[in-house]
Amino acid sequence: MNIPARPAVALNTPTRRVVPFDSRGGLAAVVNELTSEIRELYLADEVPWVVGYSGGKDSTAVLQLVWLALQDLPGEQRTKPVYVISTDTLVENPVVAAWVTQSLETMRKAAEEQQLPIKPNRLTPKTEDTFWVGLIGKGYPAPRPKFRWCTERLKIKPSNSFIRDVVRDHGEAILVLGIRKAESQARARVMERHEKRRVRDRLSPNGNLPNSLVYSPIEDWSNDEVWTFLMQRSNPWGHPNKDLLTMYQGASSDGECPLVVDNTTPSCGDSRFGCWTCTLVDKDKSMSAMIQNDEEKEWMLPLLELRDELDVADDTHLRDFRKMNGNIQLFNDRVVHGPYTQKSRQEWLRKLLNAQTWIRQNAPEHVRGIELITMDELHEIRRLWVFEKHEVEDSLPRIYKEETGEDFPGGPLDEHLAVAADEVDLLREVCDGDDLHFTTMRELLAVERKYRTMTRRSGLFEALENTIKRGYYADKDDALEHARKLRDSKIAPALSLLDEESTDAPA
Repeated sequence: MNIPARPAVALNTPTRRVVPFDSRGGLAAVVNELTSEIRELYLADEVPWVVGYSGGKDSTAVLQLVWLALQDLPGEQRTKPVYVISTDTLVENPVVAAWVTQSLETMRKAAEEQQLPIKPNRLTPKTEDTFWVGLIGKGYPAPRPKFRWCTERLKIKPSNSFIRDVVRDHGEAILVLGIRKAESQARARVMERHEKRRVRDRLSPNGNLPNSLVYSPIEDWSNDEVWTFLMQRSNPWGHPNKDLLTMYQGASSDGECPLVVDNTTPSCGDSRFGCWTCTLVDKDKSMSAMIQNDEEKEWMLPLLELRDELDVADDTHLRDFRKMNGNIQLFNDRVVHGPYTQKSRQEWLRKLLNAQTWIRQNAPEHVRGIELITMDELHEIRRLWVFEKHEVEDSLPRIYKEETGEDFPGGPLDEHLAVAADEVDLLREVCDGDDLHFTTMRELLAVERKYRTMTRRSGLFEALENTIKRGYYADKDDALEHARKLRDSKIAPALSLLDEESTDAPA
């Protein structure tokens, strides 16, 4: 594996243009004012708080302020729960993911020792919503700005689900977020628009989550002020902020991945620390910088290489010319390609398992247990391939064995649905290299086997008909011609001529 040379990189320490907090009386005055405000809001009602924590500088600063404010309350007033939520997409930058996981555990122990009502929670997407189940299992192509299928599934749903549960149990919830106007002009406009609708001091309505309000205590802070606070006030749960600064210095100058609760929140693609699989940006600058700046992080090279392979300008050769439901869709007289083909999905799985195996064998000891894809995800991908996509040869266990050298720890599937490898080879031979014919025959075989053991076979003919419709075409060109004819017939339907023998019209 070719490891690029590491040029000398200057530490990316904050540039001070003005003295932080100088116009507001200094750091101590600002912190005292904010912690007093936080205590006042905390004691004002019984509505629980949900603090968004990504492990980055802004969310760390907000959580520190809340922590310091609660420390100054007597024990009998610390009754309202403060839930800390951190969403792990399972494809986060591994360095950042490890930092956040360790921080949450340290936070949990410190909150118990200090008798604070702070309850850390690590959220993850449901197995059926994870990145690899979507891409390798269902065949969704790598995310693009016009098909950003990942943000909703990986980030918004887990956090919103947790918040809705809190609202259901308590009637309301207050979200405490590290959003700042200085992040971007778009962020400033959104925050200013919400300010006009505030129902209480510093509390803005959340348009996407009913019965929830947003509190943003550091909304007017600059980057320099955030870092000044973190460097001059020690972390109250014992996770050193200097290590956080070091992590930032090893990467680019953008902000960290925020807690995403709606589509207006900047996505990880526009921020420093996000998913290592993200194809919404031209390059993963943070991981590249980490590898360049620290030879101990060169083990992440296989991740960077796989991410770059996912990010191809034209991936039509990797995708089926039919949509997921088998239909042909046209745009500007061209076919809009659908999901990844079986061959492509199998190849992505091989590359992912190969990267995981290489890291486990060559990386530093503390990361050799890394899990790029979970066993639950592999089981779900296997289920999707066999039962939903009718790939009855059940190839996942074989691929897993070939790439990892270990037997796949999953039991046999339904023997009525899975087909032996030699039978599949025979079917492929009979189809004489016609892949479309082969996949159609294989799906017909899978449908027949599925209904064979059913007492009631309602839906059998419809399933067979749909399979035949999906494989109706000779090839992609035939499908394109058929779709064009169908489109043209809808635009300009043929007019039926009058039949002289059946009309009553006068001569």
